[in-house]
Amino acid sequence: MKKYQVIIIGGGAAGLMAAVQSAEVGADTLILEKMKQPGRKLRITGKGRCNVTNVTSLSDFVEHFGANGKFLRQVFTRFFTEDLMAFLHNMGVPTIVERGGRVFPASGDAQDVVDGLVRQAIDHGADLQTGMTVNRLLVEGKRVIGVEVQESSVPKQNTKTEHHPGLKRYYADSVIIATGGASYPATGSTGDGYRLAESVRHTIIPIRPALVPLETAGDVAPRLQGLSLRNVTASVWVNGKKQAEAMGELLFTHFGLSGPIILSLSKYAVDALCMNRKVAFSIDLKPALDYTKLDGRLLRDLDEHGKQYFRTLLKSLLPRKLIPVCIDYTGIPPDKRGHQITVGERKQLRTWLKDIRLDITGYRPFEEAIITAGGVDTREIEPRTLASRLVKGLYFAGEVLDIQADTGGYNLQAAFSTGWVAGRQCGSVSK
Repeated sequence: MKKYQVIIIGGGAAGLMAAVQSAEVGADTLILEKMKQPGRKLRITGKGRCNVTNVTSLSDFVEHFGANGKFLRQVFTRFFTEDLMAFLHNMGVPTIVERGGRVFPASGDAQDVVDGLVRQAIDHGADLQTGMTVNRLLVEGKRVIGVEVQESSVPKQNTKTEHHPGLKRYYADSVIIATGGASYPATGSTGDGYRLAESVRHTIIPIRPALVPLETAGDVAPRLQGLSLRNVTASVWVNGKKQAEAMGELLFTHFGLSGPIILSLSKYAVDALCMNRKVAFSIDLKPALDYTKLDGRLLRDLDEHGKQYFRTLLKSLLPRKLIPVCIDYTGIPPDKRGHQITVGERKQLRTWLKDIRLDITGYRPFEEAIITAGGVDTREIEPRTLASRLVKGLYFAGEVLDIQADTGGYNLQAAFSTGWVAGRQCGSVSK
C-alpha cells in the first residue's frame, strides 16, 4: 500500500483547505471523504449562499467564540478574513460584503466555493478518494502512522489509485482529522472525529447541538406558527437570572422558536438545560420604547381612538396573528372600547408587549443544528500548529475541535483558518 506524506480525514471546508495547502507546499496528500461527494455540508451553509467569513476586527471576531476564542488567535494571525477573501478571489470565486459584515461569494452560490477548493486540491496534486470511512487510526508508540479505512462500493473521484472495495490501510507521516461535528448528519457529519480522537486518549468535551431552534411550553408558539418578527429583542433567563440578549429577527414554529437571534442565544439555553436548570425566553416587541414611552404611546392611542374596540386598536400595534394571543394573555375583553380600558389593564398590556415570556423545554436534535458545541479539548492541541500534544503526527482542524461561534461567517472562517494552518504545517514538516 502506498505511503502518503499527509492524510486528511474529511472533505469539508477544513479538510479541503488543508489539502490545498498541504499539496501546494509539495507534500503527497490524500483526502479521505466518507460521502460520495466532498463538501456536502459546505454546499448548504448560509442557505446555499455560503457565508464564508465576516469583516469585523480580529478582537471582535475572537469574542464571538466565547471562552475558547483565545485558542484561535494565533491561527487567525496566520490566515484571516482578508487572506481568505484573496484566496477565494485567486481561485476564481470573488466575494461581496453584505449587511453585518457578512461575506459571501459574489455568485451567491456555495457550490462555487466547493468546486474551487476541490479543483485547487486536485490541481496541486492531492489524491481525493470518496466513499471512504476511517475505522481507526494506526498508531505505533505515541506516533500516528496511518489509518484503516472501510471502502464503500461508490465510484471514486479524481483518484490515482485502483478501486478495490473493502478494508484498506493507508500510511502517512501526518494525519489531519477534519471530520466536522455531528450536526446535519445526512451530509456526513456523524461524529467520526470524536471517536477517532477518543481512541488515542484525547478528551472530548461533551457535544451538544448549537445554533439550534428551541422548544417551548404552552400554546403560544403553535398558535403563532410561521410568524416572523423583526427588530425585536429576545433575552434568555436561567433560574430567574438574565444571561444574554440579542436584537433582530425571530420565527415562531410549531414546536417553539427559531430565527437568527434565537439561534445565537440557543447556546445559553442548551447548556442550562443540560444542567437541569429552568430556562425561559423573554420577547420585547417594542425594544425602542422603554416602559414610560410605551405607556405614553398607549395613552395617546386610547385617547385618539377611544371609541374603537380593543381588538381594532391592536391592529396598529401588532401583526394580525399576535392579536388573539395578546387578548387572551392580557385578559382585556376584545370588545371593550379604548376609553374604557383601565389603568391596570393598560399596565397589563404594556407589560405583555415588553415581556412575552416563554418557558424553554428542550432543543431540536443535531439534524436541525447548524453546528456542534463541544469536541476535542483544545487544551490538548498546540494552538500555533494544531498538532496533538498526545500523539505525534496527528493534527486537528475545523468543527471537530471544541470551538463554536455565533452565526455570521465566524465558524466557516475558523474551519478555513484551522485547515490552512494544519495543512501548511503538515505539508512542511512531512516533506
